Amino acid sequence: MAKAEQILTGGQFLNDNLGKVKPFLAMEILEKAQQMEKEGAHIIHMEVGEPGGETPALIKEAAIRALGDNDTNYTHSLGKPELREAIASYYQESYGVKIDPGQVIVTSGSSPAMLLSFYALLGRGDRLLMSDPYYACYPNFTYAAGAEPVFVPALEENAFRMQVNDIKKKLDPGVKGILINSPANPTGTVLGPAELEEIASIGPLVISDEVYHGINYEGRDHSILEFTDNAIVINGFSKRNIMTGWRLGYLIAPQTMIRDMQKLQQNLFICACSFIQAAGLAALQESPAVLEDRFKSYNSRRKRLYTFLQELGIAPAMPPQGAFYMLANVKKYTGDSYAFALQILKEARVALTPGIDFGPGAEGYIRISYACSDQTMEEGLSRLEKFFAGLNRVR
Repeated sequence: MAKAEQILTGGQFLNDNLGKVKPFLAMEILEKAQQMEKEGAHIIHMEVGEPGGETPALIKEAAIRALGDNDTNYTHSLGKPELREAIASYYQESYGVKIDPGQVIVTSGSSPAMLLSFYALLGRGDRLLMSDPYYACYPNFTYAAGAEPVFVPALEENAFRMQVNDIKKKLDPGVKGILINSPANPTGTVLGPAELEEIASIGPLVISDEVYHGINYEGRDHSILEFTDNAIVINGFSKRNIMTGWRLGYLIAPQTMIRDMQKLQQNLFICACSFIQAAGLAALQESPAVLEDRFKSYNSRRKRLYTFLQELGIAPAMPPQGAFYMLANVKKYTGDSYAFALQILKEARVALTPGIDFGPGAEGYIRISYACSDQTMEEGLSRLEKFFAGLNRVR
């Protein structure tokens, strides 16, 4: 019986592992910060992955036009054909890979794309390899599929990159896939072509979360599909096109998996929002020059933040190469990053994400997002400088 049919006929995939699902601490910090703001505090937000600025006008205008044209009905469960064709063309133009539009499923954000992928690939007793640190939701989605995450260390001295030999040590017959994220949340690590090719050659299917593609400071992005067809790509519009609240994403999968994923989509989500798919089509028409200009300020803040953390003595061994996060190593101050993040929020009025949100390998770190404005970051750094100065005086 196919995985999708097992789920839809009442399997206990979610119930078996629901107790293992952990809270998303980045959101808990955000919610505590919002409560403090309601009580009159001025909080500097550097905790969540919210790209700065507004959704570009051409994207908003496309959605408004679609609403004006009464584009408010169900679409095909896989997504509008013209959007799937545009996604396939985008991967051809950006990465030189030929994708059949029938391999594309448009989803209500990249999280549903992840859910469909995990449910179609994994079952009870299966295992999924992933790095530690990891994006906080990865293990929880794995548990929701009834499977078990297997963690591969990604150490600071290796720029938070999994080592291929370490991946191979974790392989066993129960491993159904290897999950990668490049550029990565929370580390900003970017995997180069040689590393991607090595991972692709190991054997199991690769799930590649490419949602931060386009935010790369040291070269062009590479898709796993350049190196293997035995892969699922997860992507979306939230980060690259400043569309977090629009909830629009997609996946690209082997044709043999699409029907199972489609059945899940039909039952769980029906389809992605019709007029928002029109906005996604417009987003794909943004020029590379526009995107490059958009992320110039991110790069300047990345450099500024790394220098600042070096001065405090808490910078990671190497600066991140992509995304808009940096892990600060605060192990000399704490072994409880959640309590430390709460202390910073309470005393400095700066919201940061505790490293433990991203796995045991990130305990003793705090994640700082520099996707805010220059002004916001400078105020945040000023407050953090005073906070750490106070800690050093106590020590």
